[in-house]
Amino acid sequence: MSNTQDSWNESGEPQKVRSMGWKELYLKEDWWAIWLGLGIVAVAYLFFINGSSIKWISILPPGKWTDFSVVTQHFAGHITQYIAQFVMWSVIFGISIRALGFKLSEFYPSFLFIYICSIIIFVVGQNKTVVNLNLEPPLLALLLGLIISNLIGLPKWMDTGFRVEYYIKTGIVLLGATLPFTLIVWAGPTAILQASIVSITTFGVIYFTATKMGIDRRLAATLGAGGAVCGVSGAIAIAGAVGAKKEHAPIAITLVIVWAIVMIFVLPLVSKSMQLPVGVAGAWIGTSEFADAAGFAAANTYDGYAGQPGIAGNAGDAVQAFTLMKVVGRDVWIGIWAFVLAIVATTRWEVKAGTKPNPAEIWWRFPKFVIGFLLASIIVTLIATHYGQADFKKTVVPEMVGPIKDLRTWAFIFCFFSIGLTTRFRELANAGMKPFIAFTSGVVVNVILGFVLSTIVFASYWSNMSH
Repeated sequence: MSNTQDSWNESGEPQKVRSMGWKELYLKEDWWAIWLGLGIVAVAYLFFINGSSIKWISILPPGKWTDFSVVTQHFAGHITQYIAQFVMWSVIFGISIRALGFKLSEFYPSFLFIYICSIIIFVVGQNKTVVNLNLEPPLLALLLGLIISNLIGLPKWMDTGFRVEYYIKTGIVLLGATLPFTLIVWAGPTAILQASIVSITTFGVIYFTATKMGIDRRLAATLGAGGAVCGVSGAIAIAGAVGAKKEHAPIAITLVIVWAIVMIFVLPLVSKSMQLPVGVAGAWIGTSEFADAAGFAAANTYDGYAGQPGIAGNAGDAVQAFTLMKVVGRDVWIGIWAFVLAIVATTRWEVKAGTKPNPAEIWWRFPKFVIGFLLASIIVTLIATHYGQADFKKTVVPEMVGPIKDLRTWAFIFCFFSIGLTTRFRELANAGMKPFIAFTSGVVVNVILGFVLSTIVFASYWSNMSH
C-alpha cells in the first residue's frame, strides 16, 4: 500500500509511514476522537428522546462564586458526579490510549493529575473576581501548564497523559454538535460573508508575509490558519494537513494565545472608548479574536457595558454577535482550510520532479477528525429541523446541546493544560522573531478589517441584534 506522512523523525521532519488500511479506524488518534465524540453525541441524544439528559455527568464547578463555602458545599453535594465523570473520561480515553500503543500505567496517573488540576482551574477561573479580570479557565489552564513545565518540570513519562491533539480533536468533534447547520442559516448571509472575508484575508496576509520572509510554507500555512479560524484547533488541524514539522503547531498556538490574551483587554476598552453599540462591538471582537474562550470573555465584558451612557444595545448582543462571527462564521472554516491545504501540500509542495501526485495522499493527509465535526453538526442539524429557533434554544440546547458543550469545555481544558505542560520556551525561542512578525501582520489586518466591516459596512445589521 502507499505511504502517508503521519509522524515525525527525530529531527522533527515529517516521515513516511505505511498506511494501515482499515486498521486506521482503531489505530489512529483522529478516528478515536470521532468515535469518542460521536459516541457522546449519540448517548446525549438517546437520553434526550427519552425525556432525560446527560447533565448529571457533564457537571461543572459553580460559576461566579465569591464565598468559598459555595464551592465546598457544591463539591460536598456533587462529589459522586465528579468521580463518575473522571471514571467516564478514564475509561473512554483509556481504551483508545491502550489501542494506540501507550502504557495505561503511565496514562492513568498522568490523567488523574490533569483532571484534579482541571477542577482547580475551573474553580479559580469561575471566581467572580477572576471572571471580571477575563481570565477564562482555558487561559488559566495554559498559564498553569506553562509555569509547571518551564519552572518546575514533570517526569517525562507523564507526557503519556498530555495528549494535546487527542483532547482538542475530541473537543472539535463535540464542537460540531454545538454548531448545527441551521445556526448558519439563522446567522444570515451578512455574518457568513463578513466571517469569510476576514478568514480568507487574514490567512492570505499571514501566509504571504511568512513565505516572503523565508519561513517554511508548512509553518506559514499553520500560522495562517491559527489567525484565520479557531486558533488552537485550526493550527493543529492544518499542521496535520500539510505535514508540518513537530514544532510548527506549538509555535502557532503560542502566538495565538499571546494575541488572544492581549485582545481580551484591548478590544472591550477601545470599543467602550468609542461608544460602539453592543452588537457592533461583539462583531468586531468576533472578527478580531483568535480563541473562542478569550473572545467570549471579551464579548461578555462588553455586554456589561450595555445601558451605559452613549452605548446602545442590550446585554447579550455582544455575545450573540461574537457567536455568529467567531463560533459559527469563522470556526466552520477549519474543515475548508484543512481540505484545501491538504490538496495544495500533496499536489504542489511535495511533488518531486518527474513524479505525479498521488490523489490518495490527500485522503491520508486530511485530518479525519474534521469528518467527525461535520457528522456531529449534521446529526444535531437533523434534530434541529424539528424545532424553530426559539424552541431549539429553549428545549434542545439546555437538555442536549448544553451538556455536550460542557463536556467539550472539559476536553478543551485538558488540551490547554497539556499545551502548557508540553511547551518549553527555550525550544520555541529557536524559531526566532520571523513567525511572530508574520502572525502579527495578520493581527493588524484582522483588527482593522474587522473594525471597518463591523462599524461601517455591516454596522446596521450588528446594531439591531435584538430586533
